[in-house]
Amino acid sequence: MKCPFCGHSDTQVVETRVSEDANFIRRRRQCASCHKRFTTYERPEVNFPAVVKKDGRRVEFERAKLRASLNLALRKRPVSTKRIDQVIERIEEKLLALGQREVPSRRVGELVMRELKKLDKVAYIRFASVYRSLEDIDEFKSLVDEVKR
Repeated sequence: MKCPFCGHSDTQVVETRVSEDANFIRRRRQCASCHKRFTTYERPEVNFPAVVKKDGRRVEFERAKLRASLNLALRKRPVSTKRIDQVIERIEEKLLALGQREVPSRRVGELVMRELKKLDKVAYIRFASVYRSLEDIDEFKSLVDEVKR
């Protein structure tokens, strides 16, 4: 591991800790040349399936896009970042469990809606109304009625 300060390639691990959820390892390192310390994170590399858009394009799954969609639906809602992280983890686990190289964007949207429905009803309605492209008030009303049941 190269030192981010001086570029020297000889660094030593001073401390190692496993994260609370055991998803990554945090290592404190010290450069043998400039003696500055820095932190690295080690996590397993996972290949998520490609997302097939409605128009047939294939794009890489992006955790940041998933987080942005959730944050938009959950804007000004009383949901902690920790709970959002847990939702993202569950969605990623489900995508990996499919064992497929490609997954339709529709499937990702359904996973998001299922998680939001459990997490926050208002956020679910926000997301679903855009995702399902609701056109009129009757469609919106039926969505709200669905949530009430």
